[in-house]
Amino acid sequence: MKIKAIAFDAYGTLLDVFSVGTLAETMFPGKGAAIATTWRDKQIDYTRLRSMSDKFADFWQVTGDALDYACEAHGVVLSEGARRALMDAYEVLTAFPENRVALSRLQESGIPMAVLTNGSTGMIGAALRASGLDGFFDHVLSADSVQVFKTAPEVYQLGPEAFGCAVSEILFVSSNCWDICGATWFGYHTIWLNRYVQPMERLGVEPNARGRSLTDVADYVLG
Repeated sequence: MKIKAIAFDAYGTLLDVFSVGTLAETMFPGKGAAIATTWRDKQIDYTRLRSMSDKFADFWQVTGDALDYACEAHGVVLSEGARRALMDAYEVLTAFPENRVALSRLQESGIPMAVLTNGSTGMIGAALRASGLDGFFDHVLSADSVQVFKTAPEVYQLGPEAFGCAVSEILFVSSNCWDICGATWFGYHTIWLNRYVQPMERLGVEPNARGRSLTDVADYVLG
């Protein structure tokens, strides 16, 4: 089938969420990578718990709460200055190195593209500008607008509403397998970027395609 539009997850897909581990390591030698991993895991846990309990808080608050948990879990004292620096790092996350070339290929083909993210509007806007990726997208769609997080259907519905086409005509791209499962259930055509060489979730659902980087997405769409 013809893909009429592409929606990209942001965190872990376009932006390397584990790049904050470098800064954490300078602050807490020997614990930076572990803090970054727990921070990310707890961040996702909190989005799910808040969605299930109808207790929405924007992604910036969720990210800060997850950071506080991660530091306490790993036995480090987080000063106000260190906390501010680590949170600020989330607004300047490193983009994956192949992104610009792959997104340029897709943009030149004329296919419309969007970011569809749990990230709060200001947070994702700052990160896209800092990474130089903001010029590639026709829409930046945030869970803020529906006050619930993925995998809630209200978030995935933002894609077809923005593009004005059937959800099955939109390619959804994510490195997060849980997100791919949710988007596939919702009706998107999906490609899982298995950047971290993880097994497929056991949920009785499969993506339409798999890849390892945005280069694979461009090749899949453009042939």
